[in-house]
Amino acid sequence: MKETTAAWRAPEALGLNELTLASQATPQPAAGELVVEVHGAALNFSDLLMINNEYQVRPDRPFTPGQELSGIVMATGTDCTHTVGERVVSKVLWGAFAEHAIARDDMAMTVPESCDLVDAAAMPVAATTAVVALTESTQVQAGETVLVHAGAGGVGLASVQVARALGATVIATAGSPEKCTIAAKWGAQHVINYRKDDFVPFVKALTDGAGVDVIVDSVGGEIGVQSLRCLAWQGRLLIVGFASGEIQNLPSNRLLLKGASAIGVYWSHDVDLPMVRRAEKRMRKLWEDGLVQPVVDRRQSLKAVPQALKDLAGRRTLGKVVVALRSEGE
Repeated sequence: MKETTAAWRAPEALGLNELTLASQATPQPAAGELVVEVHGAALNFSDLLMINNEYQVRPDRPFTPGQELSGIVMATGTDCTHTVGERVVSKVLWGAFAEHAIARDDMAMTVPESCDLVDAAAMPVAATTAVVALTESTQVQAGETVLVHAGAGGVGLASVQVARALGATVIATAGSPEKCTIAAKWGAQHVINYRKDDFVPFVKALTDGAGVDVIVDSVGGEIGVQSLRCLAWQGRLLIVGFASGEIQNLPSNRLLLKGASAIGVYWSHDVDLPMVRRAEKRMRKLWEDGLVQPVVDRRQSLKAVPQALKDLAGRRTLGKVVVALRSEGE
């Protein structure tokens, strides 16, 4: 293992233009930690928030962004279940945009042999979030109808796949014909370009006026408010995030009149480890069975991280963007 490693650093100054690629000492593991030679690091909207100091997790600056990685275990601290040489994927609090990174042993998962190690980086956040949303925050039943907003994004495509695996009918919204096509390719039976057409009458027409049982909303803002008009009696609005940049003020009378629920989707190994373990077990089974797979829009080099994040912010991506640092065998 090299003594130094290349890593992106977010300094005191905020913004993507302030990121710098630097050489730093290769990290050493403490108890319960792994040093991972990073093969893939996936981008998330929360990376943008953290870089701008707008996320709930605010590391001391400077820090290395990136919350999702895959790679090979190079060293372990004490009290670890994973071993040197193992192929792992992990959510990390930060630090993934680097050649070597620290991952917590209790947050890492073994990568199925059938899965490409670089693309595996796209799984631990989006797929686990989708499983938590649809099996823990609520329990989607076969025959129910699920509306997924931003159906061509990372969480959106994972939610489409999970909902289909659970036996639901899936309606997806997306912001372009190309994005609608990819949502349909990965399992949405009905898709609508919300930039062209109003999704509310579309959904009502598809459901004969009844509305949908579950809505997965990672957009927020006005999309979140209008979503309440699509809910069926005792429907569930799952609030996953606010990619629009706006936190919606929900009119609670609409929830009351439909006996409906608005549910925040949140998961943390530190807050509710038993729940996360259940979700990870379900996610891995779906992954191994081929029912949920990483949907990678493109692979970028480590040097391209700032531009890739700008593309993510500008909604110029489909599925997940993965930083490919090396291939197996290198």
